[in-house]
Amino acid sequence: MSDFTGDFWSLFVAGVTLVSIVACALLLVSMSKRRVVGDPDQTPHVWDEDLAELNNPLPRWWIWLFWITIAFGLVYLWAYPGLGSWRGAWKWTSAGEYAEEMKVAESRYGPLYQKFAAQELKQLAADPQARAVGEKLFLTYCTQCHASDARGGKGFPNLTDGDWLYGGEPEVIKATILDGRRGIMPAMGEVLKEEGVRDTANFVRSLSGLAHDAARAARGKASFATYCAACHGAEGKGNTLMGAPNLTDAVWLYGSSEATVIETITRGRSNVMPAHRDLLGEPRVHVLAAYVYGLSRTEKTKEAIAVKAAR
Repeated sequence: MSDFTGDFWSLFVAGVTLVSIVACALLLVSMSKRRVVGDPDQTPHVWDEDLAELNNPLPRWWIWLFWITIAFGLVYLWAYPGLGSWRGAWKWTSAGEYAEEMKVAESRYGPLYQKFAAQELKQLAADPQARAVGEKLFLTYCTQCHASDARGGKGFPNLTDGDWLYGGEPEVIKATILDGRRGIMPAMGEVLKEEGVRDTANFVRSLSGLAHDAARAARGKASFATYCAACHGAEGKGNTLMGAPNLTDAVWLYGSSEATVIETITRGRSNVMPAHRDLLGEPRVHVLAAYVYGLSRTEKTKEAIAVKAAR
């Protein structure tokens, strides 16, 4: 787009816009003064013997409405950006309006966030007012990936099940939201080849008690120890320092079918959790992190976590 930022293109856009408006005005003037030769109420166009096309003049109210529209367009383009690089007489910008709105919001809600920032995350997660604020932040900035109920979807973690790639402690969650995460599962298709991938996939499925081919799983165990244990651990229980998932539980980010596991091993995966430090600021992230932490601390979730731990 850098090729279109010069003065020429600014003048070109402004010229085309103004010429279009002037052309509309000239067309209106021309149509207002034109006189029809012959019967002014009827044209030579007739269909089906008696279906005639009339040529009645435009209503005066319609003509005046057209002129008002043209005048409004000219005033608007004088006041606001629209003619190339012309900033408008009022110097309005969407970025400036957003900054003003944020300034008003900061003066109104800043003291509230500062009060919340002084509290520990676990304490804040139990505060109804803080949870209500955190929920609004979550619905605004997080639901696009994690869904409105925070249960995620394919490739996006469920935040209510107590299973955490990097750990579920409040400060870890806050760090994740502030600075983001980048998870990479390297592609192993070229290394393991087709049969090796299938063997490893069957071994991985066996770790969580899923149906598998025992012979293939036995062969895949050696491949897993060689290529996968460095991240997922010798027992496949994962590594929160690296964000490597636990392969022995019932939680699967992309699905647990043999075909999906084979695809993951063959092609790898790459996930990004965007950083929100600059977008939200630490006080808001503090409240949001407390809300996310609380999502997996409900009584129902605690029971599900206990059942999972007992398996």
